[in-house]
Amino acid sequence: MAWNVFKFCTSLRGLGSVMILLVLGVVGVSYYAVVLTNFGPALYNSGGIASLSSSLAVLILFHSLLVMLLWCYFAVVFTDPGIVPPNWRPTVDEERGEADPLNGVELSNLQSDPSNQLIRYCRKCSQPKPARCHHCSVCGRCVLKMDHHCIWVVNCVGALNYKYFILFLFYTFLETTLVTISLLPYFIAFFTDEEIPGTPGTLATTFLTFVLNLAFSLSVFGFLIMHLSLVAANTTTIEAYEKKTTPKWRYDLGTRKNFEQVFGTDKRYWFIPAYAEENIRRMPALQGLEYPLRPDFDSQEC
Repeated sequence: MAWNVFKFCTSLRGLGSVMILLVLGVVGVSYYAVVLTNFGPALYNSGGIASLSSSLAVLILFHSLLVMLLWCYFAVVFTDPGIVPPNWRPTVDEERGEADPLNGVELSNLQSDPSNQLIRYCRKCSQPKPARCHHCSVCGRCVLKMDHHCIWVVNCVGALNYKYFILFLFYTFLETTLVTISLLPYFIAFFTDEEIPGTPGTLATTFLTFVLNLAFSLSVFGFLIMHLSLVAANTTTIEAYEKKTTPKWRYDLGTRKNFEQVFGTDKRYWFIPAYAEENIRRMPALQGLEYPLRPDFDSQEC
């Protein structure tokens, strides 16, 4: 019998609190090095590497980006990525005389009939699943327009939180880049004869913070570019392979409309982890889906 590695995927959920603490730990170390050790004291001490005006600018930018980063991060963590609506069935076109493809069909029988192309059926959930829906082996459920399961946010990235995830990458890149650039003079001073104020402990923390933020900035930049390219093509990480094998990707509506499907049509909400009320009501259409993402989004029965 073949060994199924996916049966061990659910154990990854146990890393949830650890990964959240790790993210908060990196944020805490960066805050200590930037605000409490270097640029905070520079506001009261004249001279040195950091001047008064540059220190104030760094602190304002740092706190502004930190608020947005944490807002987006917890929005991804606590927002349900989108589950298949209860009792969902494929759309029935009564005017064309199409019958319900599940009428009188037991779900258990569908599993043994792979030639049935009328519906997609999840063997794990024992339920029919809509288009652009995939089963997450970690969460143990089907997720609408699933992109991937991210251990850093302890959640799946799907239809309802994909925008928040991209914004989290965006503000993380800006924040880590800011920290890297602002601490670069201190990093260079480590290898010169220039005197650096502080204890050996604070100097070690500054050095560690610079290296961590440089590494995160470079890696997050790559992920951000990749996901923006996926948004531009109206595809997901999982669908990227399927798209390569298809002559024309049917969900590609053009770069602008593809972007609006993820970020909404109201420009005021593009850079915050929220949607305008009008976009929330039109969420299924914006996401290119033919079913309601939440029961309260649509008055029709699922």
